[in-house]
Amino acid sequence: MLTYAYMKSPIGRLRISATENGLSGVHMENHAHQPAGPPEGTEVSGAGTPATISRAIDELHEYFAGIRTRFRVPLAPCGTVFQQRVWTLLQSIEPGTTRSYGELAAELGDPHLTRAVGTANGRNPISIIIPCHRVIGADGSMTGYGGGIDRKLFLLRLEGVLPSTEEQPALF
Repeated sequence: MLTYAYMKSPIGRLRISATENGLSGVHMENHAHQPAGPPEGTEVSGAGTPATISRAIDELHEYFAGIRTRFRVPLAPCGTVFQQRVWTLLQSIEPGTTRSYGELAAELGDPHLTRAVGTANGRNPISIIIPCHRVIGADGSMTGYGGGIDRKLFLLRLEGVLPSTEEQPALF
């Protein structure tokens, strides 16, 4: 059974979804690969919020406040075996660092998988917590991000990858 809740963040409202197995989604408004149609499952709030969703919300608030760099909430993303491999690899990218799609493909054992890594990265259902925003082009360019390049830049500045533009205002 899927449950979900919403939280406010500096990058806009986030929909946090979970199953009994763990966190299954963190989606931004206008996210490129948002589940189609109205959310499935049951919206929860307050005392009825499952522990996994409450924990994810707490950890995301700490992340945006700059006091958390690693997430501990249990994850249960739904995807193909290859996508799961890529998403697991994304979690090994240290906060404050980036990797290119080609580097990830090489780590998976085949440098020709660059496009497939990019596609799996773009289909990551647990934004921020599975840090797909830390993947950049081989030339250092800020290539696509399901939440939009402005959000990617915000997250990378928050993590210290890019120089801060003074005080980062909320984007949305």
